[in-house]
Amino acid sequence: MAEMLPLPALHASHSGCWLRDGQGNTRPVGKGDAIVAAADTPLLLLNAPLIASRLGYPDLSGLDLLELFAFIHPARFVVPTPKGLAHALGLPEPEDDGAVPALLQQAAEALLSRCEASAWAEREGAWSALQNLTRLRWTWAPLLAARIVQPQQAERWLFARLPEWEEAPERPQPAQVTLDPEAVAARLTQLTGEGAEARPAQRAYALEAAQVFAPRRREGLPHLLLAQAGTGTGKTLGYLAPASLWAQESGGTVWVSTYTKALQRQLRRESRRAWGERRADGTPPVVVRKGRENYLCLLNLEDALQGGFTGRAAILAQLVARWASYSQDGDMIGGDLPGWLGTLFRQRGVAALTDRRGECVYAGCPHYRKCFIERAARASAQADLVIANHALVMVNAARGRDAAQRPTRLVFDEGHHVFEAADSTFAAALTGAEAIELRRWVIGPERGSKGRRRGLAARLADVASYDEAGGKAVAAARHAAEALPGDGWLQRVGEGAPSGPLEELLAAVRATVYARDESGGQEAGYGLETEAAQLDGAFVERAGAAQAALADLRAPLIRLGVRLEAIMAEPPDWLDGTGRARIEGARHSLAWRIDLIAAWEALLERLGGPADPEFVDWLAVERAEAREFDIGIHRRWLDPMKPFARTVLEGAHGAMLTSATLRDGNDWDAAVVRSGAPHLGLTPRLSSFESPFDYAAQAEVLIVTDVPKGDVAALAGAYGRLIEASGGGVLGLFTAIRRLRAVHGRIADRLARSGLPLYAQHVDPIDTGTLVDIFRDDPRASLLGTDALRDGVDVPGDSLRLVVMEQVPWPKPSILHRARRLAGGGTAFDDRIIRLRLAQAFGRLIRSGQDRGKFVVLSAAFPSRLLAAFPPGTPVTRLTLEEALQRVGSGALGKPVQHERHP
Repeated sequence: MAEMLPLPALHASHSGCWLRDGQGNTRPVGKGDAIVAAADTPLLLLNAPLIASRLGYPDLSGLDLLELFAFIHPARFVVPTPKGLAHALGLPEPEDDGAVPALLQQAAEALLSRCEASAWAEREGAWSALQNLTRLRWTWAPLLAARIVQPQQAERWLFARLPEWEEAPERPQPAQVTLDPEAVAARLTQLTGEGAEARPAQRAYALEAAQVFAPRRREGLPHLLLAQAGTGTGKTLGYLAPASLWAQESGGTVWVSTYTKALQRQLRRESRRAWGERRADGTPPVVVRKGRENYLCLLNLEDALQGGFTGRAAILAQLVARWASYSQDGDMIGGDLPGWLGTLFRQRGVAALTDRRGECVYAGCPHYRKCFIERAARASAQADLVIANHALVMVNAARGRDAAQRPTRLVFDEGHHVFEAADSTFAAALTGAEAIELRRWVIGPERGSKGRRRGLAARLADVASYDEAGGKAVAAARHAAEALPGDGWLQRVGEGAPSGPLEELLAAVRATVYARDESGGQEAGYGLETEAAQLDGAFVERAGAAQAALADLRAPLIRLGVRLEAIMAEPPDWLDGTGRARIEGARHSLAWRIDLIAAWEALLERLGGPADPEFVDWLAVERAEAREFDIGIHRRWLDPMKPFARTVLEGAHGAMLTSATLRDGNDWDAAVVRSGAPHLGLTPRLSSFESPFDYAAQAEVLIVTDVPKGDVAALAGAYGRLIEASGGGVLGLFTAIRRLRAVHGRIADRLARSGLPLYAQHVDPIDTGTLVDIFRDDPRASLLGTDALRDGVDVPGDSLRLVVMEQVPWPKPSILHRARRLAGGGTAFDDRIIRLRLAQAFGRLIRSGQDRGKFVVLSAAFPSRLLAAFPPGTPVTRLTLEEALQRVGSGALGKPVQHERHP
């Protein structure tokens, strides 16, 4: 038996609590005794926030092995469960919950012993970090101090160890090449590997994808391909084959855009078949790009390490600093920072270490040459393949700093989400939260605020002192920004005491929304909205005053931008290269904030006049858990593919939208409209490839007709019994968080006592990516979730064998949806959305040729017209819950006795 650390250990699950003392005695205890024991002395724990939620004791603390793992093995993956920890450390899995405390003692000793091993790969920097953590009274520090020896030479500080990026010459234009079909097929064979099973559909798909890499024939009219490829076609290698060949022959860069981080990770793995980690000159041929808010900001980290964070947040900063030394790319959200690390500290500490507020000072930052964000941006300009996301591609096209670096060959995987991403990217929202961020960007933080944040005057102090006109523009902008909402705005608006024209407008928005509320209190605690129409004179006057205040702010910002441009044209002697880069960054930040204010002005201008048919405007009060958190006016394009077409497609030479759920049945019309092609007068190329899976033998759809809608007890009973019949391996999808929580609360304990762990979004204090990792790792576990789990979740094998939807996923009847429904054909528009959602959910079930499973919808009246969502040949049965339980329990698949086939 492995050695154990002789400290008490505690484990709590939905099935009970177990406490083990330092002498090796394990006993079951009640929650009260467990809480008393945890409060009395630090206990060995695994995932303290999760244990705290199981005990109902939020103040729980102790010796969390996940924190220890993050210190000893930064940037290394581990599933944060007893089983996952055992696998990561090479220890035997615990046989049951009662054996977990012993495992915790074994794991603690194994981790601490690694600090004494000569082969410990992550030794550098550990001793210095431990000294800081000791001063912060980290619970693990005394135990580690006895195991980590002070190095003979002083360790370098993190910021001295990180490598600097280097400037590279501008890449020449790609050569104009047309790919040879035989060469594309040969490249595909190379990527799939000799001896791989022949997949004719994948070969045909690759040849179709090759068409978008050809030189375009006319300016503003790219080659556009819409390619639907069923699950199992091999889309990734299908488009990477021509992409890698084109990059090789042309010297250009291909951008592949995804919607989910899970697919980005998959793409990074698959791309290694075509490209190595490094070229001969040491540069990476493949780069993952995300928005700035995903990466660690080194200046924020330095501030946190030097006193900006206190208490537990300061410990998090030290662990993040350990990770930063070993991270591949500094990606904190979906990268190699463990997704569970931030949740251990029950604060938004991870978010505070990223650049979420647009306050980057670019070359003015002392860590600019080591910046993860800048390194990724420069590497992508030299890369053969850039793996990005839809939002980043659109934002870069709309307000990119370097037009020459905009991609000309684009593949949008998960193409069914392009409309959704464009809808968000090209939206305008004048809300209290957005306005106060703008105020802080101009003026700086309110008095008494901690952190390094500075206002516009502080960031451009040297420019203001050198250039009189620029200094006056900064001062005028600062004065005008006083009209924006300040700290405490939400409370003042709620109390009817707004301050300034923008707060007065937000107060009018709030009063109007509540006055027009027709929910009858049924949705108390949830967001409210009303259309921005039939507004009274007093409201319009307040909107006019707010618009004038915004105009007063925009004007000096424009003048400042002109002065900065003049300084760049005729730079003073003291302006070095770093200063020029800083001013360029300031110009970029100014430009997009000027555009933001202009969009707000346009939104307010129309409130007193006729509606613009291209937009949908509404007023909203955002609420969660009966608490207001934002108020504002919103604008969306009726068809967001219009700005997408103009900003993204028009400048491209070739683009491809691909997905397993691109079209509705055999109808391409909606997919063409949602591609943006009509706005450029394009006729896209259309291709479809069926899945190679035998759905008639591998899957079936069960529509349960006797679970009453709205009966939470019956819904919970159905979920619990289905999970028991399946023996776990269930993905439960909900359309409302409230029902998800109610179902979980009723069945989690019962299932746990049967050895069937149940996890849930919005219940367990675990991020979504980690929840999926836990679910994938345990075939007896089940997972409940909402929309985020309906798409982009890849769980092949036995861990997912049953998908259960609580009801038909009807669209939320919002003002925006109503407008698009009216423009898109009424019921037919709704049906297309529902069928695509069902198809996406069904797509989670069968991910390989060996998968088997059932798809259950708990709907008493499932319309037959929606059955086209499922792959042709899939058996569909309407039956009672008891009959469904028999089929699930038997594991039988194939044609049922009575079934309904969709056309």
